[in-house]
Amino acid sequence: MRPFPVALREKFALFKTLTTPRKIQDFIDKDLRMNFEVHRETYRSPLMTLRYGEAHCAEGAMLAAACFWYHGEPPLLLDLKVVENKGDVDHVVTLFKEGGYWGAISKTNHAVLRYRDPIYKTIRELALSYFNEYFLDSGEKTLRSYSMPFDMSRQDDAWLISQKNLWYIINTLDESRHCAIVSGVMVRRLRPADSVEIEAGRITQWSKEK
Repeated sequence: MRPFPVALREKFALFKTLTTPRKIQDFIDKDLRMNFEVHRETYRSPLMTLRYGEAHCAEGAMLAAACFWYHGEPPLLLDLKVVENKGDVDHVVTLFKEGGYWGAISKTNHAVLRYRDPIYKTIRELALSYFNEYFLDSGEKTLRSYSMPFDMSRQDDAWLISQKNLWYIINTLDESRHCAIVSGVMVRRLRPADSVEIEAGRITQWSKEK
């Protein structure tokens, strides 16, 4: 892994204080409003995310990845892909490893699909931990696959500071290798989320009025 670009370290001085996964997650949860993309869809760079003070899942994941990289850790994204044409959307988290176990940073507005403590032996174990939380208002469970760790240090440094939306990053991540979670037979046997789970899934942290 190549190091975080020295010329850009000053622009991310805030990262000096975000020295642990917990501190990174707390910052993303509490200091970054939810980006509801009111005017248009966005995929802002970490620098632009800090300037706007808001993020959705992919923007939060890229910011966390940049922070890990700043501190000498691999900047890894994980894409959680859902069944197509159901109205659901993919979720992107940031991977990290402590004591040989995987965890994840997650920016979400809901009570589910959140932070994962580093207790998972494999990426698959971590991805599976999101399966029962990933459902539509109808209760249908939609998570279908997860990507291989996507190393942002292999991308051009422009992703850190670009003033343009990072469509090329999102498209490359979306087209990268993914591993299936369930087979067709398994899908037919899935029990929908129940009414209590659905109600809990409607709890949100941020409203558009805040």
